[in-house]
Amino acid sequence: MQQQQFGKRPWSFYFLATFFTLFVLFLYGPMFAIYVLSFQGPSGGLTFPMNGFSFDWFVALFGQQRTGDIRGSFGRSISLALMVLALTVIISVMAGVAFRRRFVGSTFVFYMAIASLIMPGLLISLGAPIMFQKLLGMNTNWYTTALGAQLTWTLPFGLLIMFAVFNRFNRAYEEAAYDLSATTRQTYQYVVLPILLPGIIGVALFGFTLSYDEFPRTLYTVGPRNTLPLEIWNMTTNVTSPALYALGTVTTAVSFVVITLALGSIALIQRRRLKHNLDGESAGASQIALAEADR
Repeated sequence: MQQQQFGKRPWSFYFLATFFTLFVLFLYGPMFAIYVLSFQGPSGGLTFPMNGFSFDWFVALFGQQRTGDIRGSFGRSISLALMVLALTVIISVMAGVAFRRRFVGSTFVFYMAIASLIMPGLLISLGAPIMFQKLLGMNTNWYTTALGAQLTWTLPFGLLIMFAVFNRFNRAYEEAAYDLSATTRQTYQYVVLPILLPGIIGVALFGFTLSYDEFPRTLYTVGPRNTLPLEIWNMTTNVTSPALYALGTVTTAVSFVVITLALGSIALIQRRRLKHNLDGESAGASQIALAEADR
């Protein structure tokens, strides 16, 4: 009787469990509806019930007549995201190294670097072409103005991640490398960067995913050729077919593949480090045992 009374859950548990279930359904229900409707039959529509089952709308995605320039916009989005990824990683790591030591105006530079997080993306999209055209004489294009505008969104996240990683970095590893006569380049190449690698992969993941589906900062900076988010926006006004849902399924799959690769890389790095540490401990124990035997 006492055990039953102890195991009885209060009413608040059921209330919170119900609330959480409804929240999950509200959050992921539209996504699952899109995934299901993307497999509509050739004569299917945008709503339930489904009219057959087929992969027709996935095939139609890359047909120019039915769905616009999906193939080209998809390639441009991937290419732009990869460029943003590379620049975000390089600049964030360099900034993280620079901010390890305090310098005059470092606080001001830091706040200026992350100020774009609070600036509406649409305003940045309006201002970037003016700056590129007036100061640099460059026309709007997806690999110039759109690249610069998207970096104002990805770089602050990369900087914050690298600052957090460097704040937890133990300088004793660097000092040990210098004590062993390693140069600065060797220390960064063989000691610092391998330790920072999981954080760098996180920065790369942020840079790619934030760029891949960025809309406001790309709206007025992309030039005559759309990226995928802008092409989707055009499709919502010109084309009404389950190809839109098929496109949502494909883009979600791409995002999951990128996330899986990033997490897999981090797990592999951690496993190799653990194996290296265990091998080192085993070697050390063997040396101690041999020394004891010699005595």
